[in-house]
Amino acid sequence: MTYTEIMNTEKLIVFQKIYDFLLWLYPLINRIPKSHRLVLGKHLEELGLKILLSSIQANKIRDNSRKIIQLQISDNLDELRILIRLTKDLRFMSVTQYKHVAEKINEIGKILYGWTNSN
Repeated sequence: MTYTEIMNTEKLIVFQKIYDFLLWLYPLINRIPKSHRLVLGKHLEELGLKILLSSIQANKIRDNSRKIIQLQISDNLDELRILIRLTKDLRFMSVTQYKHVAEKINEIGKILYGWTNSN
């Protein structure tokens, strides 16, 4: 396997991990009480989609602006972590669900870190 093939696989993995995370996140958002879903749920959804779409954009770019997008994805992931923690603290998810989602987010963060530093 060439270096380019390995790097393309890494990029596909980060996209798939984000996509799988979103599949897990949407049912959670639907269980948030309506009074909070309009603000908290909307922000969770928007951040998740922004991270997913930005990963596609970064994968297409081959110049120095890729790193800027990757750093923006990292910042968005940090914001998502905070909102997920808030969701748990407001008791809209169980501690078990929080542990599961924290592992997913950390895994995405590690893959993203490796991708960013490989450029």
